[in-house]
Amino acid sequence: MDVILTGDRPTGKLHLGHYVGSLKRRVELQNSGLYKDIYIMIADAQALTDNADDINKVRNNISEVALDYLSCGLDPKKSNIFIQSQIPELCELSFYYMNLVTVARLQRNPTVKNEIQMRKFNQSIPVGFFTYPISQAADITAFKANIVPVGEDQLPMIEQTREIVRSFNSTYKEVLVEPKAVLPENEYCSRLPGLDGAAKMSKSLGNCIYLSDSANDIKKKVQSMFTDPTHLRVEDPGHTENNPVFIYLDAFCKDEHFAAFLPAYNNLDEMKAHYRRGGLGDGTVKKFLNEILQNELGPIRERREVLAKDLGAIFDMLEQGSIKAREVAAHTLDEVKTAMGINYFKGNSLLK
Repeated sequence: MDVILTGDRPTGKLHLGHYVGSLKRRVELQNSGLYKDIYIMIADAQALTDNADDINKVRNNISEVALDYLSCGLDPKKSNIFIQSQIPELCELSFYYMNLVTVARLQRNPTVKNEIQMRKFNQSIPVGFFTYPISQAADITAFKANIVPVGEDQLPMIEQTREIVRSFNSTYKEVLVEPKAVLPENEYCSRLPGLDGAAKMSKSLGNCIYLSDSANDIKKKVQSMFTDPTHLRVEDPGHTENNPVFIYLDAFCKDEHFAAFLPAYNNLDEMKAHYRRGGLGDGTVKKFLNEILQNELGPIRERREVLAKDLGAIFDMLEQGSIKAREVAAHTLDEVKTAMGINYFKGNSLLK
């Protein structure tokens, strides 16, 4: 059976981009019963590659991310949730994989290039951040994961992992498993734009709706969303393409939402047609989107508030998950070192 590995950096609470990009899909995959093992990693070590001077930012958000996971429906009885830094075997695997990747190949990675540009690193990029595709390969291969649910922007990272696996298996021995990326079924969920119309919803850009936001905060953020700059009056024809409000509707809206919140239309196509020909104001569209998001996020927020009352239970879950994850990663590391011929004291191999 297939094995899943996925996770998030604890640099802040999770937002709608995380939710539609992979988190909602993870819950569906978890509950399908089709997978042998599911590993969900809180990638704190990776978060430190560009937050080394702000340890508390990463440390304090570990429990926040765990709360978001559980409130969205991830179940520690079905998915093993663990903390990356508590699995030292991942660092050792990364070190061995570094010998299989060139600097030029890392520089060509589109995801790395985009992240460097967004953070304005230029030549001051930390080495740990530059090499995080290799670290990610260690995370995936340590658990023999062949399924990795990701957003579209992470596809180059998965391809780099596949290259490392092929290089290792051909150089040493067939030990590692090539992963396959699983994208959101709804194409609009692959890369949800920010509230400001920026290409990506991002914690660092502050253009997010968080899963833990209050009902009032969600309403205010939706009302402030960027729309079509040419749609100045209600009667003006508008554009739905590249319009963040309509992209959100594409990601979240279902036909039954119209019956519940906006019965003037039967479906989103009818609403879009009205907006394009003019006569439909942004206020009405935003009000409708707000109703949908409140309906989706309200139960998540309520579960989160209950879970937050017992952080000790969250800590115990993460500790047990990390213990189990380390056992699996240690087994893979043992296989890797044996394949490389550097497991010197196993069966007196150094003497042979």
